[in-house]
Amino acid sequence: MQKYHKDTFTRIPEEKQQRILDAAVAEFAANGFPGANINVIAKKAGISIGAMYKYFASKEDLFLTIIERAHSLLEGVLDDIERAPGGIFLKIEKMVRAAQRYARDYPQLHQIYLDLTSEGLSHLSRKLSGRMESISARFYDALIRHAMANGEIDNRLDPRVAALCIDNLILMLQYSYTSEYFKERMKIFIGADALVDDEKIVRGVMGFIKAGLLAQNRPA
Repeated sequence: MQKYHKDTFTRIPEEKQQRILDAAVAEFAANGFPGANINVIAKKAGISIGAMYKYFASKEDLFLTIIERAHSLLEGVLDDIERAPGGIFLKIEKMVRAAQRYARDYPQLHQIYLDLTSEGLSHLSRKLSGRMESISARFYDALIRHAMANGEIDNRLDPRVAALCIDNLILMLQYSYTSEYFKERMKIFIGADALVDDEKIVRGVMGFIKAGLLAQNRPA
């Protein structure tokens, strides 16, 4: 985990650290990186602006600290799934369910991630994209290659392309539980119950993924 905060931040109580980060997440999610005000964050966290700059050199470093915490959260989820017993489809289903759960539990973090993909934050996305995307890329690539070697799925697939397709599908699913725009989009495509019938979504997504990965009567 890369460190963007100053050492003084790690020396304050964890409750205070979390209070500062929670205030920052709320501000960045509500106003985006350009519109977020570090003075507002300090006030909501109950600290002075001088103290804030003792912990973070800039607004950008505070933002990057939040992103790094989100990365650690993702790594923890993937590690748990990777260690769990079962084949590729059981593990992908766990990912789908985790996407639903974490999008609801951490909607502001997902909004920040969505904002990070915009061109307006390209200077930050270039800095973060390698670490941000390599976490899930490595997970899916290893999962798919292992399943191909075990004969679980079609061994003619390109594992990297398959990994990208699955990750894109799950990423869009997360946005569909987070962004108001994507929520409405999901209801248009799937129906008014899309956001409340989680099992319907799980069945549909897993049926689509299985159809794409299982060996069928395809030309060699």
